[in-house]
Amino acid sequence: MHTFAQIVKFVLIGGFNTLIDFSVLNILLITTGITSGLGFSLFKGTSFLVAVLNSYFWNKRWTFASKKDVFLQFFMISAVGFVLNVGAASFVVNIVTPQFGLSEQLWANIGAITGTLFVMTWNFLGYKFVVFKK
Repeated sequence: MHTFAQIVKFVLIGGFNTLIDFSVLNILLITTGITSGLGFSLFKGTSFLVAVLNSYFWNKRWTFASKKDVFLQFFMISAVGFVLNVGAASFVVNIVTPQFGLSEQLWANIGAITGTLFVMTWNFLGYKFVVFKK
């Protein structure tokens, strides 16, 4: 039951992190008009990092209730997550390019969703068994 409760908390925090990630990303997309290329990849990286900082705070205090200083381990797992997330999102946006008549901005969000899906399982397993292991 303990793992199930952690998964539920992780999903709730993940939803909030995704909201932060997409909010920052879309503010950057709308403000600059850049929806692909290196600019998109930089924006996606920035939005991911903002969400990861929020993730560290809430996962350390609530999901895994750790009192240890685990920032370095968290950062290492998140760095791999960063590569998976930004890599998958950038692949969809810059290589696959918009499909089905979708706008470039909507397609940038499809790319961001793809990156998020790629990294969710990695992050949970890494945080549970490496960062916050008891």
